[in-house]
Amino acid sequence: MLIAGFPAGAWGTNCYLVAPAAGEECVIIDPGHQAAQGVEETLRKHRLKPVAVVLTHGHIDHVASVVPVCGAHDVPAWIHPADRYMMSDPAKALGRSIGTQLLGELTVGEPDDVKELSDGSRLELAGLEFTVAHAPGHTKGSVTFRLPETAEVPSVFFSGDLLFAGSIGRTDLPGGDHAEILESLARVCLPLDDSTVVLSGHGPQTSIGRERATNPYLRQVAQARSGHGDGTPAPRRGM
Repeated sequence: MLIAGFPAGAWGTNCYLVAPAAGEECVIIDPGHQAAQGVEETLRKHRLKPVAVVLTHGHIDHVASVVPVCGAHDVPAWIHPADRYMMSDPAKALGRSIGTQLLGELTVGEPDDVKELSDGSRLELAGLEFTVAHAPGHTKGSVTFRLPETAEVPSVFFSGDLLFAGSIGRTDLPGGDHAEILESLARVCLPLDDSTVVLSGHGPQTSIGRERATNPYLRQVAQARSGHGDGTPAPRRGM
């Protein structure tokens, strides 16, 4: 399996291109602010043909390049219905203006073909199977994508802004809810194997095992479930 990722734009949002191998079809995850050029360069480098864009949530730092990327390759974008409005109204999603200069660099709106994600669904795209988990808390429509373990590679978990290395997504923007993100961590992340590779919306790669042992938020929900108290929170990240 080929996973090529790069941080893009003012918020350093991780965009991923996922394919069975070089020279094959691929899925693009979270083409955010100023990601279009990086997407095209990665497609050329690995000789990939995109078949879909899939979105972990609707914040502008994750969706700003959806329209140009989908338009250039005539592919659909998948997003949870609770976050779909954010593609056309990013300022409302942030609860404030994102600034006229920045807004002027964005192509606001929906691509021609939008498909909606649901909890527990399985997307068969580019010869891969992505399992979708609805994981609200950062936004109402946040989701994660998981690729199954194979004989060659462990399971891969695209966590969006649910789980980061050492932290979790912020919950102080419209649609955010701290109790809800903790419930999502417990329901979506805790059952995963320690070997699961975590590729998040911001920051470096990690694993479920590492986060289970060191992430104060994941430790908090694990301890709460076992009845052994709670952890000590650390600063949260994400836009």
